[in-house]
Amino acid sequence: MHFLRAPAPDVRGRVYGVLMVDSVEIPPTRIHRPTSASEVARIIRQAAEEGVPLTVVSGGHGPWSHAPADGIRLELGELAGIEVDGTRVRVGGGAVWGEVAAALAPHGLALSSGDTATVGVGGLTLGGGIGWMVRAWGLAVDQLVGAQVVTASGDVVETTAAQHPELFWALRGGGGNFGVVTRFDFEAHRLPGIAFAELAVGEDAAAMLRAARELMRDAPRELTVTYMDVPPMDPNAPAGARLSAVWAGPEPDRLGAALAPLAALEGVQTEISEPAYRDILMEMPVPEGDEAPAPPGFIAANGLLRDLDDELVGRVVAFRREFPASVVFLRSLGGAFADVPEEETAFPARDAAWFVMVAAIDIPGMLDDDSRAKAAADAQRIVGGRLAEYSNFVDAERPETVAGMYAEASYARLRDVKRQWDPQNLFRRNHNIAV
Repeated sequence: MHFLRAPAPDVRGRVYGVLMVDSVEIPPTRIHRPTSASEVARIIRQAAEEGVPLTVVSGGHGPWSHAPADGIRLELGELAGIEVDGTRVRVGGGAVWGEVAAALAPHGLALSSGDTATVGVGGLTLGGGIGWMVRAWGLAVDQLVGAQVVTASGDVVETTAAQHPELFWALRGGGGNFGVVTRFDFEAHRLPGIAFAELAVGEDAAAMLRAARELMRDAPRELTVTYMDVPPMDPNAPAGARLSAVWAGPEPDRLGAALAPLAALEGVQTEISEPAYRDILMEMPVPEGDEAPAPPGFIAANGLLRDLDDELVGRVVAFRREFPASVVFLRSLGGAFADVPEEETAFPARDAAWFVMVAAIDIPGMLDDDSRAKAAADAQRIVGGRLAEYSNFVDAERPETVAGMYAEASYARLRDVKRQWDPQNLFRRNHNIAV
């Protein structure tokens, strides 16, 4: 296999390259960066007429942002406008969450979004959106009140709970299966106060996880906590185990008292501050250009879980010790997340209390076949009791597992919506809903 450059075409967009596999040439990816919904519609109609694969990416980072070897690639980064009207916020499908947080800050507003400034609004929202405010305000999709969508037929439609309600329902957790969202309409929240804490965990990580579990069973919904243990790999994520906490609501000085049972554990060091919400979002550099390296491989598993029992805690801690180049990530749920009836959106498992993800980093030369197999088996055992898998943390197309990302009734309903809005399955380079 080898990669050859090709000259840029005389059209809006550019050629990504020509891929030769066993001497058979695959047509190059044509990259388009539209600046309007009508331009998106033209590109969609072109893809449908030519019968070529269509890849849609928003403005953020992630494994989905790396171009495949053929077809048309639709990048929405130029559609990144943000308009604030009272508490209503209209966000272009190519915006990133850092831009949204910065635009809302002068108005005293915020949205429950992702954790990282460079995460795209489109990808995170369509998959549900578990963020720092998940217990205070729910998922990103729980704040969505409308959207502009370009459908597989090239039509530009507006959808709300009253207008094309089934399409609107499907967009809230069903991913990019139903059209290209060129604008999201959110109802933002007043943010009367916010506090952020980081607790460096001592040697007994299991004790911290057990204490966090007990704390969050009766914690006020203003409090969301995240546990993460990572190897040295990024200045934005210091190596080692840390528990981070956000208080979103009045009386932010209550955060210290709320975390007292955790801060009292042996070896824990605590730091509390009251930053602006936009300053909580991590900055992650995004490589640009055709030569941007692909992210490393991950042998990973995740799940939405009802609880963290002691056996599960032990397995999480053991996984991190067994594989030095690995990541574990847990976030508390409940609160506003649980207030939404499961049938109201496509997102599953509203009775989950924790989101858990573990991943061994598969860098060439670091893992052999046996250790890869063990990492995969251990990861699956950790999430074996999950209610559902969270699609936003699945970094590759796995058609055989998509049904496990939804409740059974929701998956059947999503298939019905797919048949109505994309019967030819044009939007299939994603966690694809089978038609």
